[in-house]
Amino acid sequence: MFTIEHEFDATVVTLVDEGPGHLQEDVTIQAFEECVTIEQYDPRSDAVMKITLSMVQLNELAAALDLPEGVYKLSPAQG
Repeated sequence: MFTIEHEFDATVVTLVDEGPGHLQEDVTIQAFEECVTIEQYDPRSDAVMKITLSMVQLNELAAALDLPEGVYKLSPAQG
């Protein structure tokens, strides 16, 4: 399950882990104009962990999901 909310300065997507077996904490993705943040609560450290991706990194991640193993560099037209 997931939710999508449009706030003043960001679009917020929350991914909720469902189903049988070991479940992970919710993941919150905030898409801003200049970056994307990914947050998840870590019960071991009792803290929310945050990763920030630039828009270039996000474009590279999206491209990487469809490519085989290897080393790549996107041309400006691809990113």
